[in-house]
Amino acid sequence: MSNKEKREYELNQEGLEEVMKKYDRESNVRVFKGKPAVIVNAVLIGFSLFCIWVTLFATFLEEIRLTSFMGLIVLLGFLYYPADKKQNRVNYIPWYDIVGMILGAGAFLYYTVSAEQIIQQGTRFHAYQIFIAVIGIAALLEVTRRSVGWPILIVALFFIAYAILYGLTNPSVAGRLRYLVRNLFYAKTGILSTPINVCSKYIVVFIIFGAFLERTGISELFINFANCAAGRFAGGPAKVAVISSALCGMVSGSSVGNTVTTGSVTIPMMKETGYKPEFAGAVEAAASTGGQIMPPIMGAAAFLMADIIGVPYSDILIRAIFPAVLYFTGIFIAVHLEAKKHGLTGIPVEKLPKFKRLLKKSYLLLPLILLVIWVSKNMMTMQRAAAFSIVAAIAVGVLDGILDGSYAQAYRDLKAVKAANPAARVLAGNREETKNCFTLKKFLEALEAGGKGTITVGAACGVAGIISGTITMTGLANEMINAIVAAAGDKLFIALFLTMLCCIILGMGVPTTATYCIMAATCAPILTRMGVPILAAHFFVFYFGIVADITPPVALAAYAGSAIAKANPMKTAFNATKMAIAAFLIPYVFCFSPDMLLIDTNAVSVILLYVTSLVGIIGIAAALEGFLIFNMGIVDRVLFAAGGLMMISPGTVTDIAGLALIGAGVAFQLVKRRRAVGAV
Repeated sequence: MSNKEKREYELNQEGLEEVMKKYDRESNVRVFKGKPAVIVNAVLIGFSLFCIWVTLFATFLEEIRLTSFMGLIVLLGFLYYPADKKQNRVNYIPWYDIVGMILGAGAFLYYTVSAEQIIQQGTRFHAYQIFIAVIGIAALLEVTRRSVGWPILIVALFFIAYAILYGLTNPSVAGRLRYLVRNLFYAKTGILSTPINVCSKYIVVFIIFGAFLERTGISELFINFANCAAGRFAGGPAKVAVISSALCGMVSGSSVGNTVTTGSVTIPMMKETGYKPEFAGAVEAAASTGGQIMPPIMGAAAFLMADIIGVPYSDILIRAIFPAVLYFTGIFIAVHLEAKKHGLTGIPVEKLPKFKRLLKKSYLLLPLILLVIWVSKNMMTMQRAAAFSIVAAIAVGVLDGILDGSYAQAYRDLKAVKAANPAARVLAGNREETKNCFTLKKFLEALEAGGKGTITVGAACGVAGIISGTITMTGLANEMINAIVAAAGDKLFIALFLTMLCCIILGMGVPTTATYCIMAATCAPILTRMGVPILAAHFFVFYFGIVADITPPVALAAYAGSAIAKANPMKTAFNATKMAIAAFLIPYVFCFSPDMLLIDTNAVSVILLYVTSLVGIIGIAAALEGFLIFNMGIVDRVLFAAGGLMMISPGTVTDIAGLALIGAGVAFQLVKRRRAVGAV
């Protein structure tokens, strides 16, 4: 790599970092250099190792495990995230952050060292203990504001205020405050409830596993595989974006992060092929967001779902496959039709990677394969499977360096440097082959990245526990359920529509994990009350919590894609919503026909449902794109849209009617094309 190319690469990376900082709250971190950076990184690495050790080997009280975890989350939150993103002084932490760090972490660690005494106290608490709890709750809320953002904080503060002013039965405000604080901080109905329990037990290990997996080069393998599979066809770069983002997104678990990471490669390729900038950004955003519904990883919320519902994670994994396939099929069809509509070509074959060379790298998939086998066969617990998968990721990383000669080349370069040969030293510094070495540095970087990723998820899960605990204590959950059920009457569609709106609004700018926790406590029970199977109800709120990342007006993933594509943000967001239309329709199918989730069904019913749904998605995608065989007019669009919706809606009558409408639309298209050819 020449000095000019290096400089261009550095400038590109700086631009991507700015995009991440603008649209991804997790990226607005303090800047440390030199010895302070070494110390902070060492703390993050130690935190990751602590989490792995506690998850696998600790046998002490659950209260000790959870409070020590939360104490470290608060400490790292104040250490790593500034109060304002404009605070960008290098190696600087203001005094009030140090005070907040000590007091906030100290509040949780007080519970850690006094756990047995606090448990024995029952409901009798001293004033100083209530004061400590107030400090701990306030510190957690502040860390969440810094690392996650305002939306979830506003929701939490609203429910806390409601509980203190109206929701609790104690006659005095002071009494209500005391009761609320005690239960939110010391009981298992608040911060220490299911979300943070699952986060500290399962999610953190999977976050660390994802960090290790990324450093094995699997993302590059996914992108190359997508190029090999779809790059040569019409609109190849967009199809590459769909496939690679689906594969990379299931590992990263972040819509914005995946959009920026894979989009930095795929969006410029799409624009060069001829796709409009707002379309290119939208494709990447929609596909990256959908990565969180892609098995086997599915982001952190899937582990929460398994724990909340009380089913094995393997059940969630298996039932998520077909809906995910339908979602990405819808996007794939949209980009194909756009390419055909504008006559866009693919990538020249000579520029594509060779499949045989990719096949030689297939061992990089081994950690994922082992994880799926271990979990689906119930051979070990989820956290132990993730830990062993980390070991497998390290092993394949080392194997990769051995097989492609990276270690041998690094050794030769080291010898050249020691020989003080200036020319060899320059060559070693510029050499690209050594980048694949899985070294101690990469090992530590993975632990560091895992620690960083856990801060935001842990803080969000803690606040989600506050929200769900407050709703439960005040009885507001039942009131909300009764109100929506009464408004819907016996119309399930109305209840589903209102639930969808709640999920999208609460999910705007909030991590999927936290959104799912809130909706699982508030909205999923509404659907189960209406007769929807519990698994379908939870999948429904899970899906709509995810698509909030591409739904205007707060479509962070779409805005990140637009920044890379240099496109209009709102146009990009609307295009992304249009392409992800399947995600807005499939959840309704879950609830009206649980066959899609393999609930109480048979093979014939499932196959029929998927075939009709697939035809329906093709019809809707064509209507939205305005093209199938030929450019569509208003009549064609109406026929395809109506037919598509009927095909997706379960039922023999609607399937026949939908097929007839789509058939009529295809006939119109053929007639138009024949006339156009005849006119020429």
